[in-house]
Amino acid sequence: MSSLEYFTDHLDSYLHELRSLVAIESPTGNLEQLELAADFLEERLKSMGAVTRERLPDHGPLLRFTRPGSGVKVLLLGHIDTVWPIGSWRTLWKTENGRAYGPGIYDMKGGILFILWVLRFLDATGRAHPSLEVLINPDEELGSPGSRSAIEEAARRADVVLVLEPTNLDGILKLARKGSGEYVVTIHGRAAHQGVEPEKGVNTVVEASHQVLRMLELQDPALGTTVGPNVIEGGTASNMVPDRTEIRVDVRAWTMAETERLTTELRKLSPVVEGSKIHVLGGWTRPPMEPTDESLDLFQGVQVLGRRLGLELDWARWGGSSDANIAASVGATTIDGFGPVGEGSHQMRENIVIGEIPKRMTLLAELLQSFEYLAEQ
Repeated sequence: MSSLEYFTDHLDSYLHELRSLVAIESPTGNLEQLELAADFLEERLKSMGAVTRERLPDHGPLLRFTRPGSGVKVLLLGHIDTVWPIGSWRTLWKTENGRAYGPGIYDMKGGILFILWVLRFLDATGRAHPSLEVLINPDEELGSPGSRSAIEEAARRADVVLVLEPTNLDGILKLARKGSGEYVVTIHGRAAHQGVEPEKGVNTVVEASHQVLRMLELQDPALGTTVGPNVIEGGTASNMVPDRTEIRVDVRAWTMAETERLTTELRKLSPVVEGSKIHVLGGWTRPPMEPTDESLDLFQGVQVLGRRLGLELDWARWGGSSDANIAASVGATTIDGFGPVGEGSHQMRENIVIGEIPKRMTLLAELLQSFEYLAEQ
């Protein structure tokens, strides 16, 4: 039986299992629900290799799976947390017009189950495969603060890192992702009664307005560098001069040079309103992921495999960041986007295309089997 035949024959079983996993709502930070999702996966992984669970303080369970093989060491990455608070979706599962919908189905529970089914295929067929390590973390949607060190350590051990984040309707793979981070700009001033003696106050909302405009000047659309002062909190009453305002700023950039420039400029922000003071905290949670000669060479091999399946694969730069950024930052050859085809990430319409699932799982399975020849070089 070919790998494509195997995954086609087991598509209904995959969907049944995916429905059960999606029904375990697991928003970031909900430790109880994240444990339930980890239970679901651990129970199914333990028959195919060694599974350990580490509980990350304040973040939840990190699952690690290992399975010995020959030659090359491959790390597969995924995350179990979603952006959806419990109860956000009135219907947790729906199929319509060849697509399946549900919270986290696209980002990224569908991709996590690819790992399970590829392992089952390897078990069923006895095919040779590389040494495998799998990390499934609970805090990716926060920037992986608790699991970052584990991802870095595993990526250093690996020859290749494959990330099971989903892909778009064009089926592209991701060799570049923007670096991302968050800065918190806190402005301190002096309170006063707006009606009696406003001149004695130092208005931090006014200062924040100046700083927002300054931050926007730091963007470079030609280079894809964005600065988003997207959350502002300040003031307590309209008749009181506010003495504290906080701005939370999202930053994104394609290159390390741009991340360094933004860091320098944001930390240089200086007051405009006399008497106000500015404190800047935060930084980059994920560095940019840039294409390397090694990742481009690997992609060319994946293209060849894809053509055998009727997939004309291309790669793209992706504005969002993922754990691929972390793996690539330690020098690991990394490609992202091996999960299901779909759309609607972080939207109430997130979905995956059912008919594309067998080919995408086959692509991953065939790629893992193809690594054997590298051990002979």
